[in-house]
Amino acid sequence: MRALLSVWDKTGLVDFARELTELGFELVASGGTAAALGEAGVAHRDVSDVTGFPEMLDGRVKTLHPMIHGAILADRDRPEHLAALRAHQIEPIDLVVCNLYPFASRPSVELIDVGGPTMVRAAAKNHAHVGVVTSPAQYQGVLAELTERGTLAPATRHALARAAFAHCAAYDAAIVAWFDQGAVMGEVSESEVTLPATLHLTLERAATLRYGENPHQVGARYRRVGGDPWWDHVVQHAGSPLSYLNLYDADAAWRLVHELVEDAPGRVAVAIIKHANASGAALGASLEGAFAAALAADPQSAFGGVVAVGGVVEDALAAAIAAGPQADVIVARDFTESAVARLRARRKATRLLSGPPPEPLGRSVRTLGDTALVQSADELVATPATWRCVTETQPSPAQLVDLAVAWRVCARTTSNAIVIARDGVAVGVGAGQQSRVVAAGVAIAKAGDLAHGAAAASDAFFPFADGLESLTEAGVSAIVQPGGSVRDGEVIEAANRAGIVMLVTGERHFRH
Repeated sequence: MRALLSVWDKTGLVDFARELTELGFELVASGGTAAALGEAGVAHRDVSDVTGFPEMLDGRVKTLHPMIHGAILADRDRPEHLAALRAHQIEPIDLVVCNLYPFASRPSVELIDVGGPTMVRAAAKNHAHVGVVTSPAQYQGVLAELTERGTLAPATRHALARAAFAHCAAYDAAIVAWFDQGAVMGEVSESEVTLPATLHLTLERAATLRYGENPHQVGARYRRVGGDPWWDHVVQHAGSPLSYLNLYDADAAWRLVHELVEDAPGRVAVAIIKHANASGAALGASLEGAFAAALAADPQSAFGGVVAVGGVVEDALAAAIAAGPQADVIVARDFTESAVARLRARRKATRLLSGPPPEPLGRSVRTLGDTALVQSADELVATPATWRCVTETQPSPAQLVDLAVAWRVCARTTSNAIVIARDGVAVGVGAGQQSRVVAAGVAIAKAGDLAHGAAAASDAFFPFADGLESLTEAGVSAIVQPGGSVRDGEVIEAANRAGIVMLVTGERHFRH
């Protein structure tokens, strides 16, 4: 039996090669792999000895030769293939061990591998007879099966071949993405970078979830190959396995608490999320105060939701959370041991998660059967410093704080959305309504008396003055909205009649 070894990642290579020789394999190696085996004293033949041709072009050509690819690709069930091997004195290769240059980590023309993918694809194509190993993580399983059986089972070769094609697909996708960024052909437009002619998503399964959006659906978390999502660094301290909605809502909550403090240095934030929308969100001087305020905004909706804490959960905060409505997930920067114990005693199923800040959102992809909708991330580009006051009354510093809270929560709320905020707390959230007037009515009902003197945000412009008028009649004193309606003049006039502040952002945030 013969094995061809040509790897960039040499983790575990020498030990793996030694065990292959003990199992009776003759080793053939190329380039740096051959050098590593030679330094370790592992017997092998160099590829150039097999091909009778030296490596050339700075190593660009070394394995691209019939003595190598004939040995890999021959179908041993076809007599004419075996006859061709004998005629050209080619010895079959039974195992190919190859992983590719780390292109994604250091993109360049020189790291576009040619010989490696060719060998991997050849072995994977001929997996009925050839095993292909593309990761050091596969070494022990392959050795165990070879030791037990003397050969690899057909199912194992099939699984290894699938992994090999996936390895090549991810590699090629990284190269295409580099070209899309204009790295080779020069500058390209922003739209061409975000929306290239073809889109090659390579995702690897990171975790199997308890179930999907509903219990009859299966679900899993995938990550972009080469990516480093914050979810990969999450620690689960207690609770049941995570489901699809646990992740979806926890991600929304975690991102919101980090966004809220961007306009409020020195403050901390807590958000309570239900079905990806905030039932309450608050800035505070302390986490305990912020939690109490966020919960008070809508304690009924908070039941079964996600609590996101922009800091460490210590015993006092844990006691307050435990005394409140049942939380399905609590996500924080960390938990003290006593806080974990207290929360577990309250409800063992509650998932306690700690993790780092979230990575920025990237390109968004939503599938519709065989169609996909793709767009850039919905970033909040407009900030309070860029908003424009269009009314006679100017905002106070306190109103600007509340407007910023309302705007950030509103931008992350399902459309149509209206959010009312007071004293740094989102006290009324109207989400997912077909009518903006109805969304305002829901927010007003939830805010109650706290709407008096509060600030409000609308995720899109007011098409008529009626939505604004319902807010001013409830006592709202300041409103921020994108503007841009053909009836902006009527809306501004209504705001001036009511004597309120109105700011426009020039930026809409629909969310579906």
